[in-house]
Amino acid sequence: MNSASQTVSVLGLGRMGTAIACRLADLGFPVTGWSRSGVELGGVRTADSPAAAVADADLVLLALYDAAACRQVLARCAGSLRPGATVLGLATIAPAEAVDLHRETPVRYVHCPVLGSAPAAATGTLTLLYGGAGPTPAEVDVLAALGTVLDCRDASTAAALKLVANGVLGDGLVALGQALARARRLGLGRDATLDVLARTALGGLVARKRDRLTGGARVPADFTAGALGKDADLLARVDPDSAVLPRLLASAGAPADADVAAIVTGLADADHRLVDAAAHLYAAPGVPADDELLAPLVGYARGHATGDPAHFGTAFRPTAHVEGIRDGGFVSWDLDRYRANFTGTPAADEPTRTRTVTELGRTGTVGHATMVLRHGPDTFTDLFVLVREHGQWRIANKVYHRS
Repeated sequence: MNSASQTVSVLGLGRMGTAIACRLADLGFPVTGWSRSGVELGGVRTADSPAAAVADADLVLLALYDAAACRQVLARCAGSLRPGATVLGLATIAPAEAVDLHRETPVRYVHCPVLGSAPAAATGTLTLLYGGAGPTPAEVDVLAALGTVLDCRDASTAAALKLVANGVLGDGLVALGQALARARRLGLGRDATLDVLARTALGGLVARKRDRLTGGARVPADFTAGALGKDADLLARVDPDSAVLPRLLASAGAPADADVAAIVTGLADADHRLVDAAAHLYAAPGVPADDELLAPLVGYARGHATGDPAHFGTAFRPTAHVEGIRDGGFVSWDLDRYRANFTGTPAADEPTRTRTVTELGRTGTVGHATMVLRHGPDTFTDLFVLVREHGQWRIANKVYHRS
């Protein structure tokens, strides 16, 4: 490795930037770092401005939080970038933002977000999603020191793939939290549950986070809940079908600066309040105990639990419609058509089914609610509009999504 021939600047010395700068310096690369906080690192030269940090750099690494930070810092150092220098953008940002940075940067810009957290950077085991035509000779040794390069063609593709990857992380954390919550409700111990989950598709996540999930780790976060929440919001912005993910992550109540493992424990330890035992109906943490507003939802859940369509007659207004996508097409059923789906007997797997109110609120004579119904292999998300009429709340309309 001909490390002495490439000079590197790392702009942003948070967890990831610090790990990258120290890794490269330890391997003999001349590294200059800069951060807003003015932090100093042993073995790494630091500058007092972005312009000073990049003045001699062949390769500039942007280890910053978001696209706004990247633009602000680049604006401060654009005039000091060396001709022929390359800027590698490591931040998790939206595809359109990556394209804008590629267009606006006065020297060669490659969007190159990474898979892996600070420990992976420190050991050179990151995966680098390289959104360009291919590393230049000046980049090859630096990238090899940090991990494995995947060719992602262009800035937009690299940014989109990073969002997909972080969405999978979020989905995995939610799935692990929900699995631990189920185990808790079944009276199972956490260690025994993790022993089994370690042998499932969640095994890699369990292995990485087990110490934190069992209270054994007291070290700084590898990746914070706040940062993942930011990334999930970005994903939902470009893919509206992913909008449920940031809501699920937020429902865990994890502090923004905590490790993402806190999302798992928050979901695992959340106490879902029992609303109606016969209907297997629960309320998620934070849902108000508004018995009047919950009443039509209880009737609705009982209709599902018993298969008796009479419950829907009291839960819904007579003019209500049930709407959604069914068999690939939009349907809008009146109440009679909807009730015709129910035979008067419960489903065979009713003992395993659950229904959870996740949102509930009212303004004057109108209200809204969201309920998640887990019916065998299917999960339904129902959104309700409710109205108060003659002193009684009823469902005015319902839309649903089936997954």
